[in-house]
Amino acid sequence: MKAAVIPEINATWELREVPTPTAGPGEVLIKVHACGICFTDVWTTRGAAGDLFPLITGHEVVGEVVEVGTGVSTRKVGDRVGTTWVQSTCGRCDYCKENLPLSGQAAVNCAAPRLTGFNAQGGHAEYVAVTATGTVLIPDGLSFELAAPIFCAGYTTWSGLRAAEPALHERVAIVGIGGLGHLALQFAAASGLETIAVTHSPDKQELARKLGAHEVVASGEELLAAGGADVLLLCSNSYDQGADALKGLRHDGRAISMGLDPLADIVIPTDRQRPFFAQRQKVIGSTHNGLRYLTEALEFAAAGKVVPMIETFPKEEVSTAVAKVIAGDVRFRAVITY
Repeated sequence: MKAAVIPEINATWELREVPTPTAGPGEVLIKVHACGICFTDVWTTRGAAGDLFPLITGHEVVGEVVEVGTGVSTRKVGDRVGTTWVQSTCGRCDYCKENLPLSGQAAVNCAAPRLTGFNAQGGHAEYVAVTATGTVLIPDGLSFELAAPIFCAGYTTWSGLRAAEPALHERVAIVGIGGLGHLALQFAAASGLETIAVTHSPDKQELARKLGAHEVVASGEELLAAGGADVLLLCSNSYDQGADALKGLRHDGRAISMGLDPLADIVIPTDRQRPFFAQRQKVIGSTHNGLRYLTEALEFAAAGKVVPMIETFPKEEVSTAVAKVIAGDVRFRAVITY
């Protein structure tokens, strides 16, 4: 089969011929139809997964089951499925003994998780063998290309919104209108929440309104002047932008960090008139918080209430697509077709 291989750290992705995997016990073999490029894949290229090169990355992977391994009863040949970052856990460590739902927490807490595109082959290939229990069925009518970004970007943002537990009367601000933020805006608006976009980019202001924003502001001070927000979904990878947006967080508000890097790098702003300790505010870390949220996110997409903005590339142009992602020239998710 052909796969996009990262030969060594910081190297250009190369389309190569590699052995086709088979479905082992408890696994299914997926004929990949599409795989999104997450910026995490770029970090992997830079060594975030360690020295595991040559490496096939990719965790926004969707396709069709073509082979079922022994012991699998929940999936069958022909199923349209996808898998995400954490396929499975070891089941025996202290974390696993808590029997928590399969989620992104396992990536850092389980002693031996199976991670798509990190310590297990990723989805930037024509075929991938994955743990069956780590797959999710794709709703009928949702294309593979539009489903792919939901398996990370959509999953992440919907999980973050759910973690904030917004009430219907509360205001939700989306900080950063990009690969995550453009989806978060749609999820919040589709949930019937008053939604505010926070973006420094003038060219994204009208787009934010089209995606469901009731208001658009450029800074935390402008957000505060507009009435503030009860929930901040921090979708930007800019610590400065995140810290600035906290100025607009209302009392009892929740700021949800959805990045891989720790929120501790954001300095909570001081305000003698509105001291943080007196506001009962919370800063919550969030990632993929359980497959039920992925299913919910896919249902929004299947209903047309959330539509990822994508650019598609054939596998032969994967290196071009990666370069555009690194340069920030994709609006907003790059999807490779295999």
